[in-house]
Amino acid sequence: MAFPFRMSLRQQIGLLSCAALLASVSATAQSSLSTNSMGASSLGESSSNSYQLVADDDASGAGALHDAASAFAANGGSGGGQDYGSHHGSIFSKLAFEAGGGANAPIGNDKPYLTWGGNFTVGGGLHFTNRFALLAEYQFMDDKLPGSFIADVGTQGGDAHIWSLTLAPVIDLTPKRVNSAYVTGGFGFYRKVTNFTDIEEGEECYYYCGIVEEPETVYHYSSNQWGGNFGVGISHRLGGVYGDGQMKLFAEARYVFVNTPAYPPGFTTPIGTTETIPVTLGVRW
Repeated sequence: MAFPFRMSLRQQIGLLSCAALLASVSATAQSSLSTNSMGASSLGESSSNSYQLVADDDASGAGALHDAASAFAANGGSGGGQDYGSHHGSIFSKLAFEAGGGANAPIGNDKPYLTWGGNFTVGGGLHFTNRFALLAEYQFMDDKLPGSFIADVGTQGGDAHIWSLTLAPVIDLTPKRVNSAYVTGGFGFYRKVTNFTDIEEGEECYYYCGIVEEPETVYHYSSNQWGGNFGVGISHRLGGVYGDGQMKLFAEARYVFVNTPAYPPGFTTPIGTTETIPVTLGVRW
């Protein structure tokens, strides 16, 4: 190729030097651009991986919180699976009390010598577990005497009183239910007093004095014996299963046996043992 003008040797060397410098700058720029692109790609991948790790951690934490909440709800909100009515194990939660009243019916040998009457019961003791309690009980039973028995003795009226002090365990068959059944029984001291009365006139003065008729005991006999009882009952927990208290309403029936003398003083007809069934309604906690 022929140039329209002639260049000196110095001019040719300068032109070649400029061309080499431009080629070097172009190569350097391309290398830097490639490096930046690779760095940006790596940074994007690193950010994506970091976000994935954080997301996984958050999901794991949420799952743990969900599992903890489920366990809390399954334990009835107790946080540790504690039983209802535990009252944090305080001494007061171990105390047990009861009070009730009802009616009693004679059975067996007592049918000719006792009629229906009433009873009153109180007791106190300890809860050893939510299933088992032990109570010291006092019970008083008041019964009338049948007319034929009174007529045989030759008086106008009569009654029989039985009071007892016994030690009675109470075993709850389904302690974690609102409505439950239980068995109970006891053994201890029984005192029975039978009174025969006549109506006598007497004078009483309150706002004014007057003649009144009152039953007066003309004859009685008593016995002090060992005896026992056993029975079954149902209860209803107040406040539900997870209520703060252990108070229950109960209804029960027991069989009471007392080995009273077969022949009371002055009697030729054997009366024998005392058997009766008290039915009691009350509250226990």
